[in-house]
Amino acid sequence: QVQLVESGGGLVQAGGSLSLSCAASGRSTFSNYAMAWFRQAPGKEREFVAAIRWNSANTFYADSVKGRFTISRDKSKNSMYLQMSSLKPEDTAVYYCAADPTRILSQIRVPNYLYWGQGTQVTVSS
Repeated sequence: QVQLVESGGGLVQAGGSLSLSCAASGRSTFSNYAMAWFRQAPGKEREFVAAIRWNSANTFYADSVKGRFTISRDKSKNSMYLQMSSLKPEDTAVYYCAADPTRILSQIRVPNYLYWGQGTQVTVSS
Protein backbone atom coordinates (compact mmCIF):
# COMPACT_ATOMS: atom_id res chain seq x y z
CA GLN A 1 0.00 0.00 0.00
CA VAL A 2 1.43 3.32 -1.06
CA GLN A 3 1.52 6.01 1.60
CA LEU A 4 2.12 9.69 1.00
CA VAL A 5 3.03 12.15 3.74
CA GLU A 6 3.20 15.87 3.10
CA SER A 7 5.18 18.36 5.15
CA GLY A 8 6.32 21.94 4.97
CA GLY A 9 3.09 23.91 5.07
CA GLY A 10 2.68 27.01 7.15
CA LEU A 11 1.95 30.72 7.24
CA VAL A 12 3.79 33.11 4.96
CA GLN A 13 3.32 36.70 3.85
CA ALA A 14 2.35 37.54 0.31
CA GLY A 15 5.41 37.59 -1.91
CA GLY A 16 7.17 35.05 0.24
CA SER A 17 8.29 31.50 -0.44
CA LEU A 18 7.50 28.09 0.98
CA SER A 19 8.59 24.57 0.14
CA LEU A 20 6.46 21.45 0.46
CA SER A 21 7.67 17.87 0.59
CA CYS A 22 5.90 14.59 -0.07
CA ALA A 23 7.51 11.40 1.20
CA ALA A 24 6.28 8.28 -0.58
CA SER A 25 6.55 4.77 0.85
CA GLY A 26 5.15 1.31 0.30
CA ARG A 27 7.15 0.50 -2.82
CA SER A 28 10.84 0.18 -3.55
CA THR A 29 10.40 2.27 -6.66
CA PHE A 30 7.77 4.52 -8.16
CA SER A 31 8.80 3.84 -11.71
CA ASN A 32 6.08 4.76 -14.22
CA TYR A 33 4.15 6.68 -11.58
CA ALA A 34 2.79 10.15 -12.08
CA MET A 35 2.87 12.28 -8.96
CA ALA A 36 1.13 15.55 -8.44
CA TRP A 37 0.17 18.37 -6.14
CA PHE A 38 -3.41 19.49 -5.80
CA ARG A 39 -4.92 22.10 -3.53
CA GLN A 40 -8.30 22.82 -2.07
CA ALA A 41 -9.45 26.09 -0.59
CA PRO A 42 -12.50 26.31 1.71
CA GLY A 43 -15.71 26.06 -0.28
CA LYS A 44 -13.90 25.27 -3.51
CA GLU A 45 -13.20 22.15 -5.50
CA ARG A 46 -9.84 20.46 -5.40
CA GLU A 47 -7.68 21.88 -8.18
CA PHE A 48 -4.56 20.78 -10.00
CA VAL A 49 -1.32 22.58 -9.17
CA ALA A 50 1.53 20.62 -10.72
CA ALA A 51 2.55 17.11 -11.73
CA ILE A 52 5.71 15.21 -12.56
CA ARG A 53 6.45 11.93 -14.29
CA TRP A 54 8.62 9.87 -11.98
CA ASN A 55 10.82 8.37 -14.70
CA SER A 56 11.26 11.25 -17.11
CA ALA A 57 10.78 14.13 -14.65
CA ASN A 58 8.56 15.80 -17.24
CA THR A 59 6.57 18.48 -15.46
CA PHE A 60 3.14 20.03 -15.87
CA TYR A 61 1.73 23.14 -14.23
CA ALA A 62 -1.54 24.93 -13.78
CA ASP A 63 -1.51 28.30 -15.50
CA SER A 64 -2.13 30.00 -12.16
CA VAL A 65 1.20 28.82 -10.73
CA LYS A 66 3.40 28.63 -13.82
CA GLY A 67 6.58 30.61 -13.31
CA ARG A 68 6.09 30.78 -9.55
CA PHE A 69 6.02 27.12 -8.47
CA THR A 70 8.52 24.36 -9.26
CA ILE A 71 7.83 20.67 -8.87
CA SER A 72 10.65 18.17 -8.56
CA ARG A 73 11.38 14.69 -7.33
CA ASP A 74 14.29 12.83 -5.77
CA LYS A 75 14.32 9.17 -6.75
CA SER A 76 16.89 8.27 -4.10
CA LYS A 77 14.58 9.56 -1.36
CA ASN A 78 11.26 8.57 -2.95
CA SER A 79 10.21 12.15 -2.40
CA MET A 80 8.53 14.90 -4.34
CA TYR A 81 8.76 18.62 -3.71
CA LEU A 82 6.93 21.81 -4.51
CA GLN A 83 8.92 25.02 -4.28
CA MET A 84 6.52 27.95 -4.13
CA SER A 85 7.59 31.55 -4.57
CA SER A 86 5.88 34.91 -5.10
CA LEU A 87 3.01 33.53 -3.08
CA LYS A 88 -0.37 35.23 -3.24
CA PRO A 89 -3.30 35.15 -0.82
CA GLU A 90 -5.23 33.16 -3.41
CA ASP A 91 -2.66 30.37 -3.03
CA THR A 92 -4.07 29.73 0.44
CA ALA A 93 -5.36 26.16 0.57
CA VAL A 94 -4.73 22.67 1.84
CA TYR A 95 -2.13 21.15 -0.46
CA TYR A 96 -2.32 17.44 -1.23
CA CYS A 97 0.25 15.08 -2.65
CA ALA A 98 -1.10 12.43 -5.04
CA ALA A 99 0.30 9.45 -6.91
CA ASP A 100 -0.94 7.11 -9.59
CA PRO A 101 0.77 4.23 -11.41
CA THR A 102 -1.36 4.39 -14.56
CA ARG A 103 -2.04 8.09 -15.09
CA ILE A 104 -2.16 8.95 -18.78
CA LEU A 105 -1.16 12.39 -19.98
CA SER A 106 -4.68 13.54 -20.78
CA GLN A 107 -5.76 12.79 -17.21
CA ILE A 108 -2.79 14.22 -15.36
CA ARG A 109 -4.74 17.26 -14.17
CA VAL A 110 -7.80 15.32 -13.01
CA PRO A 111 -8.10 14.97 -9.22
CA ASN A 112 -8.89 11.26 -9.11
CA TYR A 113 -5.44 9.86 -8.45
CA LEU A 114 -5.21 6.47 -6.75
CA TYR A 115 -3.22 7.54 -3.70
CA TRP A 116 -3.45 10.70 -1.62
CA GLY A 117 -1.69 12.26 1.32
CA GLN A 118 -3.46 13.81 4.28
CA GLY A 119 -2.75 17.37 3.17
CA THR A 120 -0.81 20.30 4.57
CA GLN A 121 -2.15 23.80 5.12
CA VAL A 122 -0.59 26.74 3.31
CA THR A 123 -1.79 30.18 4.37
CA VAL A 124 -0.64 33.34 2.61
CA SER A 125 -1.42 36.58 4.41
CA SER A 126 -1.87 39.85 2.58
